[in-house]
Amino acid sequence: MNKLNYLYIILFFFGMSFNCNAFSIDTVEMEAQTLQDSVYIDTESQDKREFENLNEKYNSDEFIYERSVENSGWWSRFKQWLSDFFKDLFNFNSDAKASDFTNIALKIFYVVIFLLVVYFIVKAIINKEGNWVFGKSSDKSIIPVTDIENNIYETDFKTLINTAESENNYRLAIRYYYLWLLKTMSKEEIIEYDVEKTNSDYYFEIKQEDTKKEFSYTSYLYNYIWYGEFDIDEPQFNKAKKAFTHFLNSIKG
Repeated sequence: MNKLNYLYIILFFFGMSFNCNAFSIDTVEMEAQTLQDSVYIDTESQDKREFENLNEKYNSDEFIYERSVENSGWWSRFKQWLSDFFKDLFNFNSDAKASDFTNIALKIFYVVIFLLVVYFIVKAIINKEGNWVFGKSSDKSIIPVTDIENNIYETDFKTLINTAESENNYRLAIRYYYLWLLKTMSKEEIIEYDVEKTNSDYYFEIKQEDTKKEFSYTSYLYNYIWYGEFDIDEPQFNKAKKAFTHFLNSIKG
């Protein structure tokens, strides 16, 4: 085979290679065009979406994963200590649950303290021992009720009255006069003395009308002067004293 034949063979293979490359390029371009024709192009207008403030939304205890109280006040440190205590005590599985429980427990504690304060104030007022609530001073020399009313038969009221009069403590003297009166009426079996009874209870136990009338008047004086907490002068005291001594003398056997 001469050189010319070799040349023809080389040109033949070169031409075949060129035609294959051209065919491949045309095929790729056709496939790309087909793919482009099959893709849907969205030309509709898009609405702009706005999001709320995520910092405020996720700022509750459930989303607090780290706590730092080094620079907090004593109350915050106390609440965290209490929260940790409840968490260990009740085996809470998160700090958020322990914190919620602590807040509820503190609110209940506040309510209980408030109710206790109200209870003691009301009790003091009912027992007439709560003058400090209204800023009025109590008689410092008053013997406790339990020491006199529970031992009424052993009490020397005459001595107590003389002492109160010498100190110009007329309200206290009237109180002693009234208890002395109850003691005397009980000894004369006009009433049955009981520290829990009221003036009305004693009134309905009295059978004689004259005695009822005098007891009603002296009870009025006692309630007005002692429980009314009115400061009386010496003339007013002497008038009340006269009524009590007259009643006492009339019922003594």
